[in-house]
Amino acid sequence: MTQRTAFTLTVSPKIPARLSRLEELSNNLWYSWDRATRALFSRLDQQLWEAVGHSPKAFLRRVDESLLLQAAEDLTFLSHYNSVLSAYDSYHSEPSRYQAINGIEARDQVAYFCFEFGFHESLPVYSGGLGILAGDHCKAASDLCLPFVAVGLLYRQGYFFQTIDGQGNQQPVFCDSDFEDLPVKPALHDDGSEVRISVRFPGRVVTVKVWRAQIGHVGLYLLDTDLPDNSEYDRLITHQLYGGNKTMRIEQEIILGVGGVAALRAMGIKPTIWHSNEGHAAFMMLTRALELVRQGLDFASATEAVAVNTIFTTHTAVPAGHDHFPEDMMHRYFEDFYHELKISREEFMALGHTPGNHDFNMTALAIRMSRMHNGVSRIHRDVSANICHDMWPQIEPEENPIDYVTNGVHVPTFLAQEWTDLFDRRLGSQWRSKQHAPEFWSRIHDIPDHIFWSVRQSLKSQMFYGIRARLTEQNLRNHGSEAHLERLLRFVDPINPNILTLGFARRFATYKRATLLFQDLDWLRKLLLDAARPILLIFAGKAHPADLPGQALIRHIHQVADMPEFRGRILLVEGYDLRLARRLVSGVDVWLNNPIYPLEASGTSGMKAGINGTLNLSILDGWWGEGYDGKNGWGIKPVSENMEDSLRDAEESRAFYEILQDQVIPLYYDHSKFGYSADWVRMAKNSMVSLLPRYGTGRMVGEYVQKFYAPASRQGTGYSQDNFAIARSIAAWKARINAAWDGVSVRRLDTPGKQLEFGSTMHFKLAVKLNGLQPEDVVVELLLSRQYNKTRLSQFKHFRLECTGPLGSHEHQFELNHVPELCGRQQYYLRIYPYHPLLTHPLEMGKMVWL
Repeated sequence: MTQRTAFTLTVSPKIPARLSRLEELSNNLWYSWDRATRALFSRLDQQLWEAVGHSPKAFLRRVDESLLLQAAEDLTFLSHYNSVLSAYDSYHSEPSRYQAINGIEARDQVAYFCFEFGFHESLPVYSGGLGILAGDHCKAASDLCLPFVAVGLLYRQGYFFQTIDGQGNQQPVFCDSDFEDLPVKPALHDDGSEVRISVRFPGRVVTVKVWRAQIGHVGLYLLDTDLPDNSEYDRLITHQLYGGNKTMRIEQEIILGVGGVAALRAMGIKPTIWHSNEGHAAFMMLTRALELVRQGLDFASATEAVAVNTIFTTHTAVPAGHDHFPEDMMHRYFEDFYHELKISREEFMALGHTPGNHDFNMTALAIRMSRMHNGVSRIHRDVSANICHDMWPQIEPEENPIDYVTNGVHVPTFLAQEWTDLFDRRLGSQWRSKQHAPEFWSRIHDIPDHIFWSVRQSLKSQMFYGIRARLTEQNLRNHGSEAHLERLLRFVDPINPNILTLGFARRFATYKRATLLFQDLDWLRKLLLDAARPILLIFAGKAHPADLPGQALIRHIHQVADMPEFRGRILLVEGYDLRLARRLVSGVDVWLNNPIYPLEASGTSGMKAGINGTLNLSILDGWWGEGYDGKNGWGIKPVSENMEDSLRDAEESRAFYEILQDQVIPLYYDHSKFGYSADWVRMAKNSMVSLLPRYGTGRMVGEYVQKFYAPASRQGTGYSQDNFAIARSIAAWKARINAAWDGVSVRRLDTPGKQLEFGSTMHFKLAVKLNGLQPEDVVVELLLSRQYNKTRLSQFKHFRLECTGPLGSHEHQFELNHVPELCGRQQYYLRIYPYHPLLTHPLEMGKMVWL
């Protein structure tokens, strides 16, 4: 073959003046939830729109100029264009709803750090649930006009594209993004120069470029080391999301945490509230402490000043899921750092230590350097409190400072267009401002059943068209025959979508148990092969390239789906991405979720399904444990956590089969003369009515404001006043408590009674050895509840004992007179813990002595 050289040339079209704001629209991720904007681009050239992966910016670099010129004279297109601009301008001119209310002031600024962000397939810097949640958090902050910026990394390879070969093997395809195609621009100083910062590593300095993406009102700053100034190795630091070894991971986390703070400072952004979404960004807290040490504070005082306005959210439900690094690696990267902090190596390493483990744990660091911590569902709060109980060793997990905010989904992004159109017609446009009003959403029941059902069927038809296209491409690439493809697609009929369709789509991790329904294939055959009441089962999802057990799950699904009797009835669809996810959650009839309890921290795919009228059938874990009400889907109570794995799987799979056989299938196929089940429609309406007002990110971010952001702002302001006087005072007070606490003890002076008549007074008298502390440094407390046998019938009520004076030279007397309010057996405890009125959480020191 003749040797030849290929040269490339990019010819960019000129955008007509009449359409000049198309470029502005392409650079604001507002389009990720505004379908009219995306439709504006796609109508210019649908084929190109598909080819560029729905990226408006990439589209504008490639669209034929002749099409733009035609559109500039097309009155229909111009009407659409002007309508989009009107909505865009209206959205961006809205006044702030949160400034000066709910404790968020005009001076406030939230800085939200996360390792990944998922807004839309056109910005591939996410892998899954954590990123999508972070993206939805930013979108909701924009909707609420919250003063908010986000910080992350700009990856060349955000995550991989997935294909599945003819044997069911996942084949990852890695593609480098062209940043010119992404909705990002270099962040600029006022003088027009690019923002660049430097981050120190052992023996070298790495230069970092800052990029900016716009998400409605919110700015997202993404850090990039792929610069000619850096070595080939350092250029790769931000190359791939979740790629590389521990060295690459710690360097990415240093860029995010240390570099993220430096980037905000370089741009003159002064956050008053700092939020670390997972522990990847915890070095941000150390960096801020170092700034204060350089201003003259000691490290303990700096820690208090940093921690009071820092929120840490954990999404992990297993101890192994928390990042940790060997101590020698931490020493190598942070030796200069802790010298500058003026603390010893031992003091520095203690910030990340957990009992029995010498690695440096990022979750431990995040907890120790923040004062507000939360899980992402009610169940996950308890799981996290148990995992992290060593952070507060003398506090029972149910009382330790971990709180929770249940995750949500961005309704404008994931509610199908067909539903928004129907709501506009039936509920009026005000539904958008009533998203958190349960009484308003009860009006969904007034929508005629046949109209509601027609929307559901239309969405299923669209999903079927998309699945047929993907499976056709998949079959062609794997050299499958036309006959095989016809057999695969025989039930995926967009014209007649009257088949009960179940969907399972998420990351293929072993704890999610994608193959739980394959426990009893004979029972599954009976369910799926019923000619009168058939079932279609659709699977989609990715396994991490290093997760071999997760990839084995994909092969197992392929093997079962390829059994002759299951071909066409069980489908494994490759290339799981946000677009396919949007189709599936709105198109299937039933959304399956089979996690091992309690390992599903929250889960949001079921929320996306539920708000679209898809019914959830799930283990009562994560969000579904609080979202299920008995009328909006089906819940499976998990068996004992102590049960052996195979027995647990057998029990819970049997529950799935029984619910499908006895409830789901009969309900779906109980067709009236109109061709649908009225009771099914009623349950689907219940799903939307119960979930839409409760599981949107507007509610979620509102809870973050109420529980964390506003208190963090107040605490941060208070602690920093008068040259950080309160921070210094609290640090000194805690040092005094820590020095004395081992010598604190309590003994009882009164004689405990066993019987008491109603209306009589219980008198408690305790002698407390304070070991040099003052009575006002502690709370001495009675905890009282009703009990029957070993069952507690009420929550503990708290009653404080008052100091009535010294008792000898070493003790103080504390007393309480209490009249019980209820009859029956009472259980009570007496305890003492350190107290200061300016603490963020009364038990944040983790110290307590029980009598």
